[in-house]
Amino acid sequence: MEHTNLLYEGKAKKVYETDDPQQLIVSYKDDATAFNGLKKGTIGGKGAINNHMTNLLMDRLEQVGIPTHLIRELSSREALVKRVTIIPLEVIVRNIAAGSFSKRYGVDEGVVFDQPTLEFSYKNDALGDPLLNSSHAVALKLATTQELETIRRYALAVNDFLKKLWAECGVILVDFKLEFGRLSNGTVVLADEISPDTCRLWDAKTHEKLDKDRFRRDLGGVEDAYQQVMTRLLRHS
Repeated sequence: MEHTNLLYEGKAKKVYETDDPQQLIVSYKDDATAFNGLKKGTIGGKGAINNHMTNLLMDRLEQVGIPTHLIRELSSREALVKRVTIIPLEVIVRNIAAGSFSKRYGVDEGVVFDQPTLEFSYKNDALGDPLLNSSHAVALKLATTQELETIRRYALAVNDFLKKLWAECGVILVDFKLEFGRLSNGTVVLADEISPDTCRLWDAKTHEKLDKDRFRRDLGGVEDAYQQVMTRLLRHS
C-alpha cells in the first residue's frame, strides 16, 4: 500500500492518505510530549513498540466484538487503518487514582476504586482538553446521546478485557485513554492507539511505573519500561 499525501501530523503519529479514499496509513513516531506539548523529547523505539502493541491489542479486541479502525500492520512503524472522522472526545477509564484525578480531587495515588470511573474530556489543545459530561458533549454536537452510550459500553468492555490481559502479564492497568471515530456509514469504532503512551501500567509486585509517566516525571528508564511491557505482552499473546 503506497502513501500519497501527508494528511495530518500529530504529537506521536503521522497519517497519510492512500490510493483508496477509505483507507489511511498511520506512521508512529519516537517523539514524546507531555503537558499539552509543553514538554518534548524522544523515546527510542517507541514508535515501533506502540504500533505493534496497538495492532496486537486491537486485533484481540476485534475478536471479542469491539470494532476498531485497524485493517493490518504494514511494517514495524506503520499500520493500514480505515478512514474515520475522529469524535473529539478523550475517553478516560480509571481503575485506580493517579495523575490528574489524584491532583484534581485530592486523592492519594494508588487508591483502588470500587468500580471503574469513566470521564470525557474535550479534545481541544487550545482549551487544555477540559473535562465535560454527556450533556456538554451533546450540546457541543461532539457526539449524539446514542453514540455516547455506545462509546461508554465499548470503553468499559475494553477495560474488562485489558485489565485481565495485563494482569496475566504481571501488570496493573491503572487507567487509560481511548479515542473513537465514525466510519463513512456512521458506525462508531475504536481508533487511535493503545500503548504505554495512552495507558498507565504498573508492575503488579513493585508498582514500578512502566509507561509514559516515566517521561513526564523524569524518572529515567523510559525506553526500558516500554520494551519490558512489550516483552511481557508478547510472552502472553
